[in-house]
Amino acid sequence: MRYLLYLCLVVISFSSYAQTEGKPPIKSIGTLEFNKDGILFIGDSYGGAVYAVDLGDNEQTDNLEGVNIGDLEGQVAGILGTSTDNVLIHDLAVNPISQNVYLSVSRGRAAWTSKWQLPNDLAAADILLTINPKGEISEASLENVSYSMIKLPNPVDEGTNHRWKKGVTTRVDAITGLKYTNGKLYIAGLSNEEFAASMWVASFPFKDEISASTLEIFHGAHGKYETHAPIRTFVPYDFNNKEHIIAAYLCTPLVTFEASSFEDGQHIKGRTVAEFGSGNYPLDMVPYKNQGKDYILMTNSQLPLLIFDPDDVNSYEGAITEEVPGYMAGVKYTPRSGSGMQQLDDLNEKFLIATQRLPSGKLALVSLSKERLVP
Repeated sequence: MRYLLYLCLVVISFSSYAQTEGKPPIKSIGTLEFNKDGILFIGDSYGGAVYAVDLGDNEQTDNLEGVNIGDLEGQVAGILGTSTDNVLIHDLAVNPISQNVYLSVSRGRAAWTSKWQLPNDLAAADILLTINPKGEISEASLENVSYSMIKLPNPVDEGTNHRWKKGVTTRVDAITGLKYTNGKLYIAGLSNEEFAASMWVASFPFKDEISASTLEIFHGAHGKYETHAPIRTFVPYDFNNKEHIIAAYLCTPLVTFEASSFEDGQHIKGRTVAEFGSGNYPLDMVPYKNQGKDYILMTNSQLPLLIFDPDDVNSYEGAITEEVPGYMAGVKYTPRSGSGMQQLDDLNEKFLIATQRLPSGKLALVSLSKERLVP
């Protein structure tokens, strides 16, 4: 029996920016994303909302160096007054103006018991830290900032339990990813609809007009359509001057959606173009340039770093609509050394930046040279 996986896509259009001064009432600082103007978007799964925060971090830098910290959790533990093994990094994002790196953090890693648990499964992040280009770590205050917010319509209920993660509420996946481009904020996660996997699309600045569409995908490794698996990481990307979403899911199908199809009440079928391997969480994706050519880098829970060419995604003929033997098919990728890579973002013209679990057990902040990241 086949199951249809639909992603609710809600489009929110804004023309005015109603800002509030003070401390935003955020319940969980789970997911982070910056726009080009240095506004930080915070995805609050427990609050079912996204906050747009002006941190006043707008001093331009032309830095072309990387940032490296060998024991990131150790330094964070010192700042928070806790033990290293209790520090949990939830997400990472870089302010493109200052190149300051921001981390959402909790004192929650001691609750880790399974390889399938993600940071938001263990605790609600309640701390925002920043790392400047010199590698200096400090707490980023949210006590007195300018902010606006948008509530998600019908996010998944807080009382809904995950079907195979014992003791985890699916509310942690109300927001699984944020990406901003061309005046729009894409918000992936789970809704309380029958077809729960969802994406909300919001113009910025925020306003209250909301429209919804639904999407479906085929999971080649499982050989069926699915309804409750949220997008785990994604990037907006233009193909032939048309905006698309390239999205990755658990186990690890790669799917594209044409953004122009996101209209109120429409059901849109995504195009599955690859299966990258089973038993894996795709953790983060970022596009980058090497010698003028675009590539996309993906970090994973069980696989090495993966590089793939967006031109290969665009030129792939047809779609995967049948079960894939061996769990791999479609668009090819290049595996690269870099086991333990987790959160990822673009730092500057020369470097990407990532967190990496080292063989010693320590979590490092590492800079990756774009010149060396070639297929």
